[in-house]
Amino acid sequence: MSNKDYYNILGVSKEASKDEIKSAFRKKARELHPDVNKSSTAEQDFKDLGQAYEVLMDDEKRSLYDRYGADGLKNAGYDFHGPFDFGFGDLSEILNSFFGGGFAGARQDPNAPRRGSDLRLDFQIEFEEAIFGTEKDVEITHLENCDRCLGKGVEPGTKLNTCPTCRGSGQVQQTTQTILGHFTQVSTCPQCRGAGQIITNPCKKCHGEGRIDVSKVISLKIPPGVDNGNKLRVSGEGDSGKNGGPPGDIYVILYVKPHKFFKRDGVNIYLEQPISFSQAALGDNIEIETVDGKKPLKVQPGTQTGTVVSIKGAGAPYLNMPSRRGDQFIKLDVQTPTHLNDEEKKIFARLAEIEKQKSKKEPFIDKIKGAFTGS
Repeated sequence: MSNKDYYNILGVSKEASKDEIKSAFRKKARELHPDVNKSSTAEQDFKDLGQAYEVLMDDEKRSLYDRYGADGLKNAGYDFHGPFDFGFGDLSEILNSFFGGGFAGARQDPNAPRRGSDLRLDFQIEFEEAIFGTEKDVEITHLENCDRCLGKGVEPGTKLNTCPTCRGSGQVQQTTQTILGHFTQVSTCPQCRGAGQIITNPCKKCHGEGRIDVSKVISLKIPPGVDNGNKLRVSGEGDSGKNGGPPGDIYVILYVKPHKFFKRDGVNIYLEQPISFSQAALGDNIEIETVDGKKPLKVQPGTQTGTVVSIKGAGAPYLNMPSRRGDQFIKLDVQTPTHLNDEEKKIFARLAEIEKQKSKKEPFIDKIKGAFTGS
C-alpha cells in the first residue's frame, strides 16, 4: 500500500483539478474493468484505481496523501476496507454509477454470492477509558440468514420457480424499428430482477427476504490511546451476505466524553493548577492530579501566574505503542484571595508597607550604584 502512486495510477499530474481527475477515472475505468481487462491483476488494478480516485477527490485525504503518502492516511485513521473510505463494493456497481450501465454483455449475476453491508456504530467512552483502553459488551442489531428458510426466502419444503417473463434467463429483449433499422435492447427482467427465478411461496418468517434482524451482544476491545473520532473495525459482524456471501463488518466511531479538568491534545494532557500567593512567592511541594493518580510537583520560589511545567510520560499512550506516552503540562495559576480574616489582613497590610518602603529605597540605591559605575 505504501508504494502506490495514486497520481500515476490515474495518469494525472499532482496539480490536476477535480475535473481532470474525474475525467481520467472515467477513461481508466473503461480500460481496467475486469470485463474488458483479462489480466490476472484486473480486479486489483481496478480497486487501486478506485482508491486513487477516492483519495484525490477528497481535499482532506489528498492533502494528507501529498504530505505523508498512503501510510499517512492509514495512520490518520482512514481505513482501506470500509464504507467510509475506499469501500467500493462490486466493481460493476461503480461503472453503473458513472456510466449509467455496464459494458455490453457484462451483467452481474444476481444469484452470485454477495458480501453483506458494513454497519456503523457510534460509541461513547470515558476519558480514562480512551487513555488506558477497555473492553465493553455492546448490543448490536444486524441482518442474519433466516433460520426458518436458511436464507433461501422460500417456505421449507418448497422451491423457487422459473420466472415466466424471462424464462429463467434474467433478461428481456425489446426490439424497436428505427430509421437505421432494427434496434434490440437487452435489460434486466423486471419481474425477477435478473435472478431468473421467483418466489411464489415466501418464507413466513422473513417474508421472502432470506434475512432477518437479530440483536446480539459483542465484545468491543478498545486499545489504549484512542481519541475522539477514531474508528475501530469489528470483522464479520455486519449484515450477513446474500447467496452465501461473507458478512460485512461493523465500523465503530468513538466519541470521548470531556473530562472535568483534564484536556487532551494528541498524546499530551493539559491541566490548570491553582496555587496561593504564598506558594508562588516562597515555593512549595504540592500534589497534582494525573491520569495515573496524584503525583508530587515542586513549585519554585517566585513562580509567576501562567508558568507551565511538565511531567514526562504522564500523558496519553501512542496508539498501537502503549509503552510510549506523551507528557502532562501544568499551567500554574496564582489565585488572588477574596475573603481574608483579620490576621490575614494584618499580614497583607504589613507586606504592603514593606513593599512601599522598598520602593522608596530603590532610587537612592540606584544613585549609589551610578556613582560607582560612573553613570
